[in-house]
Amino acid sequence: MSSAMRPIELISFKLCPFVQRSVITLNKKGIDYKITYIDLADKPDWFLKISPLGKVPVVKYGDDVLFESAVINEFLDEITPEQIMPQDPLQKAKDRGWIEYLSQVTMNQYMLMTADSQEAFETHKISLTEKLLRLENTVSADGFFNGSEFSLVDSAFAPVLTRLDLVKRFFNFDLLADMPRLQALSALLINQDYVKKSVVEEFDEIMHESLKNNNSYLTA
Repeated sequence: MSSAMRPIELISFKLCPFVQRSVITLNKKGIDYKITYIDLADKPDWFLKISPLGKVPVVKYGDDVLFESAVINEFLDEITPEQIMPQDPLQKAKDRGWIEYLSQVTMNQYMLMTADSQEAFETHKISLTEKLLRLENTVSADGFFNGSEFSLVDSAFAPVLTRLDLVKRFFNFDLLADMPRLQALSALLINQDYVKKSVVEEFDEIMHESLKNNNSYLTA
């Protein structure tokens, strides 16, 4: 960490995919940070005072506070060398668009995984599959989302792929079965150290337990 950089504290919830986006970026760029976990079902008062939306992630940068993962990731990228976000305004705008699109994919995936009936599950599966097929037809065939270089779009996509991989392993349900480019991107991303270390060691067990406790159709 450069001498000019302030201390960074990331406020997190262990299962939050949006927090994972920022942890991936921190890890990828080798930024020193402290992580503090909270219970979203029992948010501490100090957290509600600093989080305008009452959501994670929140980053404390010295005495300043940042919120929203896309904003946090761009900030982290800009204050450190070898920036990941493209400098070309058009490509930067495209990347921001796909990051926002992946926010919708992330929410669709959450709704699929937490659906408590077959009807709800099938509805969310259709919606999520449509979005994933659009990504299948967009993602580069040369490694990462945009090509040979990692981008902040990959930071946004990796949490989705992490959870799709968990669903495949635990429940034998593979949404990427007919999407070879996304399969290749998933295999590449989830095996990177900066992605592996972006979740807690007991992530699989906590996620599985959470799905059972919430009567997920997947666990029926």
